[in-house]
Amino acid sequence: MSKICAICGKGSRVFGVRKKLRGKYNPTVKRRKYPNLQWVRVPIGITLKKYKKFAGKRILACTKCIKALGKRR
Repeated sequence: MSKICAICGKGSRVFGVRKKLRGKYNPTVKRRKYPNLQWVRVPIGITLKKYKKFAGKRILACTKCIKALGKRR
């Protein structure tokens, strides 16, 4: 199971914070953030081209894509 959205391809990102300390930048710990992926079943009668290849399947999708999917049934 990958940690990538099946619809938009959103994956993990690495974030690092730099703190200014006595005129120099002090790099702190880098953190990996993952997208909020949920299991969702795409309806069979979907008409949108973006979701058509996933019709009737259960996929991992980010919450942004799930929200868009619910609005366009």
